[in-house]
Amino acid sequence: MINTSQHPEEVITTHINADFDALASMIAARKLYPKAAMVFPGAQEKNLRNFFLHSASYLFDFLKLKHVKLDRIKKLILVDTRQKSRIGKFGDLVGKKGIEIHIYDHHPHSDDDIKGDLEVIRQCGAATTILTHIIKERKIDLTPDEATLMCLGIHEDTGSFTFSSTTPEDYEAAAWLSSRGANHNIIADMLTRELTAEQLWLLNDLTRSASKKTINGVEVVITKVVRDEYVGDFAVLVHKLMEMENLDVVFALAQMEDRVYLVARSRIPEVNVGDIAAALGGGGHPQAASATIKSKTLAQVERSLNALLRNRIRPTSKAKDMMSSPVIFVPPDATVKRAANLMTRYNINVLLVIDNEELKGYITRQVVEKAVFFGLEQLKVSDYMNIEYSTVGPDTPLKEVKDLIIRNKLRVLPVVDKGKVLGVITRTDLLNILVGEPVVPDLLIEDKLGGQSVRTKNMANILKERLPRKIIERLKSLGHVADMLGYSAYLVGGLVRDVLLHRENFDVDIVIEGDGIEFAHEYAKHYEARVRSHKKFGTGVLIFPDGFKVDVATARMEYYESPGSPPIVQTSSLRMDLYRRDFTINTLAIKLNKRDYGTLIDYFGGQRDIKEKVIRVLHNLSFVEDPTRVFRAIRFEQRFGFKIGKLTLALIKNAVKIDALKEISGHRLFTELKLILSESDPIKAIERMNEFNLLQYISPEIAYTEKLRKLLEEIKSVIAWYKLLYLEEDFEPWQVYWYGLTASLEAKEFAQLMEFMGIVDTKSKAMISQREKSSNLMHALHAFSGDNYELYTLLSSYDTEILLYLMARTSSDKTRRLISLYFTKLKGTEVELSGKELIELGMKPGPIFKEIFEEILQGRLNQEIQSKEDELALVRERYEDRFQSDQRTSSEH
Repeated sequence: MINTSQHPEEVITTHINADFDALASMIAARKLYPKAAMVFPGAQEKNLRNFFLHSASYLFDFLKLKHVKLDRIKKLILVDTRQKSRIGKFGDLVGKKGIEIHIYDHHPHSDDDIKGDLEVIRQCGAATTILTHIIKERKIDLTPDEATLMCLGIHEDTGSFTFSSTTPEDYEAAAWLSSRGANHNIIADMLTRELTAEQLWLLNDLTRSASKKTINGVEVVITKVVRDEYVGDFAVLVHKLMEMENLDVVFALAQMEDRVYLVARSRIPEVNVGDIAAALGGGGHPQAASATIKSKTLAQVERSLNALLRNRIRPTSKAKDMMSSPVIFVPPDATVKRAANLMTRYNINVLLVIDNEELKGYITRQVVEKAVFFGLEQLKVSDYMNIEYSTVGPDTPLKEVKDLIIRNKLRVLPVVDKGKVLGVITRTDLLNILVGEPVVPDLLIEDKLGGQSVRTKNMANILKERLPRKIIERLKSLGHVADMLGYSAYLVGGLVRDVLLHRENFDVDIVIEGDGIEFAHEYAKHYEARVRSHKKFGTGVLIFPDGFKVDVATARMEYYESPGSPPIVQTSSLRMDLYRRDFTINTLAIKLNKRDYGTLIDYFGGQRDIKEKVIRVLHNLSFVEDPTRVFRAIRFEQRFGFKIGKLTLALIKNAVKIDALKEISGHRLFTELKLILSESDPIKAIERMNEFNLLQYISPEIAYTEKLRKLLEEIKSVIAWYKLLYLEEDFEPWQVYWYGLTASLEAKEFAQLMEFMGIVDTKSKAMISQREKSSNLMHALHAFSGDNYELYTLLSSYDTEILLYLMARTSSDKTRRLISLYFTKLKGTEVELSGKELIELGMKPGPIFKEIFEEILQGRLNQEIQSKEDELALVRERYEDRFQSDQRTSSEH
């Protein structure tokens, strides 16, 4: 038992009006913090109080708030909340020096969130689930009573696993607690107690006072009651009302004693009740939330609620919001073979048939494949197309669209306005909406992209925390211009991935659903930036005065005419733009338009794979379409410490087996190799390439032997040594590794390899030349016996990279010392005297100047000259006659 006379230094608490999940989370947290006291910040649900009176007081040590001195607390553990406004007096501790805060919560982000020293925030149905998994991982024992209470908390917050916020982790946690002795009879009794007479009357009043309102096209039910005394289980009663009346959205207000209680439930994405409850001082999830409001009448709260509903409810989706556009189609006189090629090229299962903008019908993959099987591929599409179809207008509401597709079992529903097809709605589009996800336009894609619904969350605060202020300002300005044009703008690429990975990356890539080039030029009109555009690809670059660049691209799709060939690019939508990318972790996008700023869009499970540290391709032909992705998979795997997924691994091996990589051009191959060799430690990636037998595609002569491994390790050490010199000279570490990787090649073979890879610029020609001379240089260094000037003369014509390679390759300590001496003492040596100063001494410009400077340099390198005065002394001593002669010549003129 905790001695109440000794005020605790560690406290576990939760939100006001604690429920069973809050209680269970506190008990679970106590298992992780055995020295901490459990203290409620204020009122609990009345049924929870009754439960305490009869059961919990015998089992668990809870302190009353009056027995806690806030100024003695050093560690505050928050469970099932992180909102300052919901923890009562404990909110006074936030921000105080010397207070360590640990947070375990499953609620969505809010502006009132506390920043913890330790934060465990996961999206699951109950906070108890998070703590249960930690307890399980740490192999901490639970008593059956503890397991029962914790399991009860999960049951309550997931509606016994019926709420849409329930996750697989909740099931797993409950199953484990069952194995620890959770008593389901007690749980059932606590959750399914018969209603009291007072609760029945209250439920009846809630039903009778319920009124329906249509706000922004969404039907909402608001109900309100008044009671002098508090009636427990108000949330349970509201849930029963929702089930009895089959409501999509309900807001229930109850004035009891001196407070107004709000309980809200929603089954549709247009209404986020957690957001609305938070605005009233409460909180919760998008599907279930509550609030307790003091010092306001029921009428005042109702007015505030109505105002919030008008501002916070997203307008109901219409056909134009759901449809996929642009539409891929064929004319009626197209052959079945052409239809088959289009379906394969774009990974789609249905093609509309359109003639001069007029819809004629549609044809499915099943029909096309059977026609091809029977040898009918040269017949017209019009012979086999389906001419019975339904259409909707662009403003048709979601409910009507849903009824049409489900009732008539439609594969595709065209959206038509004045006879022109604007887009289509597929079954997959509808499914993504019905499972409760925001609508993002899509192409006519069914099964190929429909395996997962889009996942979203708001990243605005994370961006603000992890990106410089100037970049944030520019992102918002990009969204502003997109709003002006009616376009959607998205931040995509490695920056989004690296924000989630806590890695620094300031390369901004933007995708525009619209005309990317038009967007870039419009942006330059309003903000200080110039544009460089490429019309062929629909891309542009915004260049700011400080040199910062933003890459802008029109949302596009790609297809490959043959394995390994460059992609053919066409205009598309965001989803297809992301689908063309290499791996799921690179398919994340963040919307920049003002209304949805910061919304992270995840169609393909990129967040999951980042969390699980897995590299996965988007489809099984990914490495056949673009074999260079094999090298990228290895690069990302090693850079991030991830693992290539099991299926992706098998697909890489298959690509090598069918020799798909032989189709890669030398230039594309080298581009990928250079990126790998530019990583901070490319050796593991090279080893991985060897595991997959990829080195043969660079050159059959390259074998990953123990000798090569040791050479690469030496190169790594030499590069690290050189970087520690902090010389004011840039160098390319990848070149050093490239020399090492190709060390087994003769000079002629190296030159042929460079030519095959398209490396033909001046720098590359110098690499070939120096590589050819490297053996002679090694012999010269081994036999060297000259002074510093002679060493400088020997090495100064060689680039840093080849010298570092030789330093790593040689087994001679003498050679290493000589190259080291050159870098550390000789290379930066300069003559201080200038040609202008020689002229002022009375000398005429000419070849003699070079002779003088070379002699001074020699003296500098051999420590014979230490200062500019010494340089002047040497010139006056050695070239005195030349001064006099020049002066005489000058006087004669």
